Amino acid sequence: MTYIDRSLEPVVRRAAREFPAVVLAGPRQSGKTTLLRHLFRETHRYVSLEPPDVRAAAMEDPRSFLEMNPPPVILDEVQCAPGLIPFIKERIGKGGGKTGQYLLTGYRNLPFSEKIIGSLRGRATMLRLLPLSYREIVKTPYANFPWEKGARPGRHDYIFRDLWESFLKGGYPEIAANPKRDIARWHAGYVQSYLDRDLRSLRQIGDLAQFHGFLRALAARSAKLLHLTDLARDIGLAVNTVRAWISVLEATGQIFILRPYFRNVGKRLVKTPKVYFADAGTLCYLVGLKDADHAMSGPMGSAIFETAVVGEIRRRLSGRGERPHLYFWRTSTGVEVDLIVETAGKLIPIEIKMSATPDRLMARNIVSFRKDLYGKAEKGYVVHPGDVTFPLVRDVVALAFADL
Repeated sequence: MTYIDRSLEPVVRRAAREFPAVVLAGPRQSGKTTLLRHLFRETHRYVSLEPPDVRAAAMEDPRSFLEMNPPPVILDEVQCAPGLIPFIKERIGKGGGKTGQYLLTGYRNLPFSEKIIGSLRGRATMLRLLPLSYREIVKTPYANFPWEKGARPGRHDYIFRDLWESFLKGGYPEIAANPKRDIARWHAGYVQSYLDRDLRSLRQIGDLAQFHGFLRALAARSAKLLHLTDLARDIGLAVNTVRAWISVLEATGQIFILRPYFRNVGKRLVKTPKVYFADAGTLCYLVGLKDADHAMSGPMGSAIFETAVVGEIRRRLSGRGERPHLYFWRTSTGVEVDLIVETAGKLIPIEIKMSATPDRLMARNIVSFRKDLYGKAEKGYVVHPGDVTFPLVRDVVALAFADL
């Protein structure tokens, strides 16, 4: 398979020059192993800890295992042998802190990757690799987005179709590199292997059919407020079970939780959040959408577009090596801004609209937000699926999705 360039590459290279260990975390199939093997193919040996015999050797005699696989080395699926971490720390100490020695990947439990960083105490850094951003996809040799190759077409329906086809496919590199494969079948296999391999290793889930029903019910709520009691009632499960399953999905990077913005940080943790699926393609598969026309014009159209926009911003920030700080804003009177990006002490308000012809009225909530957060809010944006970017009102710009 042809390698797809990733925005995170220079960040990974720099991290490997600055730290003895680098942990690359992210959802399964997001391209972590491919990226590391591509960047360090001439300098690092590669060892996967997933095969049972390799995993057993690493766990039974970690010192001998590391002696047989000396640095610089890529240790793939490190969550399979967590007992290695103290011994990696020991070897880093003996090596005088030489940089770029251990490159580690993991996906089944992202908090586990954060524990690695804590245990290595400043000798490691963690980066996150999410599925491909839209900008990464359109730069691949497989993409068919005409405005990236020259003048943009003037027909909105043409742009809409290409854009929504990309949402339907999602951002996993394997799909982008194989545009002729059956998208629904790929996502079906991804969800099934995720259920079988990942979830059972993290939490005992007895009835997979019931869990699959939960996934579909949660997908129907993407980009909406997450009311656990209502969700549990609708699918006939205990609230604690739903809460536990959501925690697993979040830990493995399948969903992310967007919390409301308050000046009081404590309030962000107790107020009702919104839930988003991390990949629009997975979302479309779970809600049964296989056609771009049905996806954009159906009842899930706005939710899919909002999921895609928020996901794109997360991927772009992660691709720069940043930990995204994202929120939404909602007042007691129902005024809401879909997304607030917190960066460098400033807040960027973003509204997400399905109309390809945005108007001044779509900026009103951003204007309200900027008045309420006077001095801290930056210029705002109304992101839409059309092909034009232009000012709507003072300090609010209509921004085409392709220009994100």
